[in-house]
Amino acid sequence: MSDPMSDPKINQSTATISRLSTVDEGFKHRLDGLLDWEGVSDKAVQARVEEILASVKQHGDAAVIEATNRFDRLAVTHMDELRLAPEQLKYAFDNLPAEQREALSVAAERIKRYHERQKPSSWQYEEEDGTVLGQKVTAIDRAGIYVPGGKAAYPSSVLMNAIPAHVAGVREIVMVVPTPDGVLNELVLAAAHLAGVDYVFTIGGAQAVAALAYGTESVPRVDKIVGPGNIYVATAKRAVFGQVGIDMIAGPSEIMVVSDGQTDPDWLAMDLFSQAEHDEDAQAILVSWDAAHLDAVEASIERLLPTVEREAIVRESLRKRGALIHCRDPQEAIEMINRIAPEHLELSVAAPEAWLDDIRHAGAIFMGRYTAEALGDYCAGPNHVLPTSGTARFSSPLGVYDFQKRSSIIHCSAVGASTLGKVASVLARGESLTAHARSAEYRILD
Repeated sequence: MSDPMSDPKINQSTATISRLSTVDEGFKHRLDGLLDWEGVSDKAVQARVEEILASVKQHGDAAVIEATNRFDRLAVTHMDELRLAPEQLKYAFDNLPAEQREALSVAAERIKRYHERQKPSSWQYEEEDGTVLGQKVTAIDRAGIYVPGGKAAYPSSVLMNAIPAHVAGVREIVMVVPTPDGVLNELVLAAAHLAGVDYVFTIGGAQAVAALAYGTESVPRVDKIVGPGNIYVATAKRAVFGQVGIDMIAGPSEIMVVSDGQTDPDWLAMDLFSQAEHDEDAQAILVSWDAAHLDAVEASIERLLPTVEREAIVRESLRKRGALIHCRDPQEAIEMINRIAPEHLELSVAAPEAWLDDIRHAGAIFMGRYTAEALGDYCAGPNHVLPTSGTARFSSPLGVYDFQKRSSIIHCSAVGASTLGKVASVLARGESLTAHARSAEYRILD
């Protein structure tokens, strides 16, 4: 007879968070069920988004105003009412409490310092015959930054998106942020001032993505759109890709913690809460080979959860997608890391450096007991815009490189063109592209 705890429906209905073991029958199936996240919207959402995109493309500002009034419960009549002047942003920054202003400034400086080290350089080299080959790195002209609004305000997202764009050399930054019921968040506005954002429009949803992608009478068309949003934003970003670049299709926030059993259980419980409080679909997973330690963390979860302000959201997130997983040993934990490819990975172990060579897939790696993931969200320096839903297998954190493009440089000498022309001629004729071949052959020296 199977263990009743192996049934995820039974487990999740009787506990705050699932308890799994890698030795349980059906573990892989249960893990796959927890990880399953379909970021593609249904047909109804796609149809609404397509309608909004088409309307904004055709009617510009008027369509943006209509959608914004409808979805954010506003009553504006002109786009000027949805644009914030630079003076408003500066006023917000200057009038923050001193403690907040200082914290925002420290975070901005650390983010800038880190990303300046990412900036690639153009390069070239000369071959013996005088041919020069190389690569030219150029920033995009204009970036669009989507900053979420609604359930929470994210001034940190303003810094994490705008500062790398500035470091990359982007000429203009256009920010959109929804303000349901007209509520402005002063920290978000202050962050926009500090990060040097050029335009701020209080619009969100698919209409904001459309305005950035196509341009309107008031909103400048951008070259790339970055920043997370809800399912309508994600669907719109997917739809306009090709018209503009996008960073990624972001899913719910995730954290995976690996503990050797020596970290304070209260610390780990709160680390799990820190991601679960984002929304009900966020995921928090803790892995350890110490069963008694998992018991202690579970007890901390039950004791501390009622003290968390967003208790209902955290509880639902843990119930739906959270797990405490008992594994055999550290090697099995590493295998699980690479299987899950988490957005945030905390290595709460004695010698985290020894793990790095074996970890192939993770968005950001937080090393040691003292490095809470929350530090990376705000002020450590590395970017907090990270690949989710297993996409760390092939994707990277947002960075300076996302706001730049590369052009190849090819400058042949006469001798070099002759040498390469002989090779190109053979290959082009092999493809039956004779105009290619003759173009190269004209440069062959006698």
